[in-house]
Amino acid sequence: MPLVKYQRGDMVMGRWPGSNLFYEVRVLGYDTKYQLYTVIYKDGTELELKEQDIKSPAVFQSLSRSRSRSRSPGRRRSRSRSPARTTRRSSSRTAAAAATAAITESAPSSRRDTKLKDSLEVEPSPVQQTKTAENNSNNEHEKTEEKQKEENNTANKVNESKAAVEAEPAANQGRYNLRRRKDDGEAKQVEAKAQQLEEKDAKLAAAPAASVSTPLDFGGKIGAYFWLLFLPAWVLFLVLQVKRADPSLTNLPPPLPPLEDFWDAQALGFVVLWILFQALLYILPVGKLSEGMPLRSGEKLKYRTNGFFAIVVSAVAVAVAMHQGVDFTYIHSHFLQLAASTFLISVLLSVYLYVRSRYAAPEQLALGGSSGNVVYDFFKGHELNPRIKEFDLKFFCEMRPGLIGWCLINFAMALAEMKVQKLDAPSYSMILVNLFQLLYVVDGLWNEEAILTTMDLMHDGFGFMLAFGDLVWVPFTYTLQAYYLVSHPNPLSLPALAFIVTLKLVGFYIFRKSNSEKNNFRRNPSDPKLSHLKTIPTATGKSLIVSGWWGVVRHPNYLGDLLMALAWSLPCGFSHLLPWYYMIYFIILLVHRDSRDMSECRRKYGSAWDEYCRTVRYRIIPHVY
Repeated sequence: MPLVKYQRGDMVMGRWPGSNLFYEVRVLGYDTKYQLYTVIYKDGTELELKEQDIKSPAVFQSLSRSRSRSRSPGRRRSRSRSPARTTRRSSSRTAAAAATAAITESAPSSRRDTKLKDSLEVEPSPVQQTKTAENNSNNEHEKTEEKQKEENNTANKVNESKAAVEAEPAANQGRYNLRRRKDDGEAKQVEAKAQQLEEKDAKLAAAPAASVSTPLDFGGKIGAYFWLLFLPAWVLFLVLQVKRADPSLTNLPPPLPPLEDFWDAQALGFVVLWILFQALLYILPVGKLSEGMPLRSGEKLKYRTNGFFAIVVSAVAVAVAMHQGVDFTYIHSHFLQLAASTFLISVLLSVYLYVRSRYAAPEQLALGGSSGNVVYDFFKGHELNPRIKEFDLKFFCEMRPGLIGWCLINFAMALAEMKVQKLDAPSYSMILVNLFQLLYVVDGLWNEEAILTTMDLMHDGFGFMLAFGDLVWVPFTYTLQAYYLVSHPNPLSLPALAFIVTLKLVGFYIFRKSNSEKNNFRRNPSDPKLSHLKTIPTATGKSLIVSGWWGVVRHPNYLGDLLMALAWSLPCGFSHLLPWYYMIYFIILLVHRDSRDMSECRRKYGSAWDEYCRTVRYRIIPHVY
């Protein structure tokens, strides 16, 4: 096992991507597999750096002290210098060194630091210092020898600072170029500002790394209030609307039923029993123990990926229950009560998640859910991976009760269609919707390990947003097409049937191949099977794929998702907009997720991401978007 030079919590100097500039960072962890340090900058930016991109603060402190010294002994022997001029120049150099050190140790995206950088003009160049030496010596040979001595003495002291300036791209040279000020008063002001910066930065460095939150999503703190009210209200609107004879989204909301219509103890018991049954299947020692992606601490969590086993056992349990006479059309007739019961459970779970997150260690919190605002953190999720011993709550809710429940509800709607329309078998439209969505869920559970590299698992905390989405939104809005077909049949011709099936298969192929390519590359970039892929290296040590499916558009998996969503909606026809709700919602969801992904990648990969965007121009749909 390689020796770890820097430990978690150490304050060191880290190289900023795309340049040779170093800034003060805190070490969050070390990935032994990839030999990368996870660090966080003062502005909250997290990066993974190689050991050669990290230096001890002592190197820069030594450089700062060396700049503040007077000229070399050879220069002090100059017979023409007066004591007064020597004092002025020494004072100016001391202020310049302090200002330069303040710039080197501050975070690159701080507005305060940028203003200070733009106000400084100090040139740490040994050539210019040589030009300012006095030329009163009468011996030309002595003068040449004196210059040579000074250049040799100062070269090592300023070499690193000079390299940092020269290595910066030409477009940024003006921002970081430092030239000497001649006015002693201004130099003293700069020194005072630098001292204030050091004091503020020291306070920030003393704060826990996890207390720094990333930019707020979903409209920030005000948006959190809106979504907490809107999301449950919208699900209620859809559930009430789909039961009407004319389920049009353009109609006014239906009148609210009496409060007693929302409550059914049997429905609540059914939901609780379903969740407990899925939890039992999750903890059984069946299936693979998969390793998650590295956390900020460098730790990798273990996950029991036996989702395919869970859906197979669930299908067998449903078949046994039907044989015993259980009427699953109960789900259709008590859809509202089941949704209300599941909503109650999601709220209680969200409250529990937030309360327990208040006692979690700082490194266990999600940066995106650490705003300090109670409502926003409750909505977005304060803790990244809440666990009860080895039981991962977020991973379980993401893949089990809601996702498998989606298939169960669809199956119940097929039975209800046969009962309501007095059919011997479900319609072609109902069969397509059931098979298409079942294939989607089974594929996700078969490749359950791939979800460990997604944004939800890696970055988003577990709070109301994901708890409500996993338990309520997925099973009670993604099933609207099947619910719609119960009372609104839509016969399909054979050509239409063939077109819809082809569209689904094409979308599924793009979705699966691109997701597999991404997941395999993230887990093992050196896999010989992926050697044909072209990549762009980044300062984090990772690479961006610019060939294969990911060279066509930036999110080919989103493209496949949209084609499949279109295939799910077409069997419902064009009489009403409501069964097309999923398609409309999914377009909005994927465009917003693409925007979040763009911001995160630009922050993480810097100039490499800009190069990637120039290489892969289109986001989701080639030549369109």
